[in-house]
Amino acid sequence: SEPKPPLDLRVSKQPSLRDIAKVSKVSVSTVSMVLNERPGISPKTRDRVRQAATKLGYDWTAQKVNSRAVTVGLVIEQGSMPVLLDIFYGNVIRGFQSEAQRLGYQVLLHMYGREPEGFEAVHSELSGQVRGLVIANDGDITPEMVVQLEATDAPLVLIENHVEGHHLPSVLGDNFTAGYSVMRHLLSLGHREIAILRGPDKYSSLVDRLRGCLSAAAEVDLHIPKQYIPYPKAAHPQKGYFQMKEVLALPQRPTAVVAISDKTAFGAMSAITEAGLGIPEDISVIGIDNVVESAYTHPPLTTFHIPKRDMGILAMRILHRLISGDQEIPVKSVVYGDLLVRESCRCIT
Repeated sequence: SEPKPPLDLRVSKQPSLRDIAKVSKVSVSTVSMVLNERPGISPKTRDRVRQAATKLGYDWTAQKVNSRAVTVGLVIEQGSMPVLLDIFYGNVIRGFQSEAQRLGYQVLLHMYGREPEGFEAVHSELSGQVRGLVIANDGDITPEMVVQLEATDAPLVLIENHVEGHHLPSVLGDNFTAGYSVMRHLLSLGHREIAILRGPDKYSSLVDRLRGCLSAAAEVDLHIPKQYIPYPKAAHPQKGYFQMKEVLALPQRPTAVVAISDKTAFGAMSAITEAGLGIPEDISVIGIDNVVESAYTHPPLTTFHIPKRDMGILAMRILHRLISGDQEIPVKSVVYGDLLVRESCRCIT
């Protein structure tokens, strides 16, 4: 059904939205978007609505420019490096920004700290300033935080996260398939002694990748011992470095390693090289994400491509539909990827 138009608070001499819609032969929501100078309407339709409004005596001098109608917020946690340089979320942000610009929106980037009051500031600083919000964080968004954000009265879209109990649109990478595919690739090369450098449990995307890995292993009745699936250690410039050192210290080292992300793979490759071992001669390494740097490691990293830029683009398109009054939005939208075979894995059969 057609979404209800916003309350008409103008003085009585102004024509109603329905009057203008009838004359211009468009929906009430389209008239509302034109009068509020929102993006997403073709120039031809916009002109027709404006002409109809003028004909009916619409007072354009009473229409104030509302910057909230054309600004959307992108919220992301502030990490140890500038967010635009982050090899995963940097591409997500660039995709979001380019699509927002194409649709006529301005983007307000808000980064919050990890301290408890950091996220609380999101509501106070963005409330009333933005027409919609996209949250590009995995694992750190709790139901309590969602309640705070919903209080802004702006549509919400999540990237790489899904909060149970809240029917918020989410854009996700196909993380289970990613984990399944990289494990299947190693199995097809004859590997059976395989380690998995997992991520923190709070990141649902990384948990799904681990589930995919274990599912592929279970299909061939392969049991991976706990010592081959170490938890991440203390912060290090290269994720996976200490996990890999822990695996290399075991009495029997694996013939292959699944890194839960390319960043984790980079750390693992450093630890392997530091130990005097060759890749893939001694240990094969495979990652997930296909960040730009993965093509330039030594050797180039075999990985599963997650379309990061596409995730940002899709999130902005969904947000635009919500802002435009579309209620038929899927709760989960999955962006699919594929395996990229390079030179970091070898066949042992």
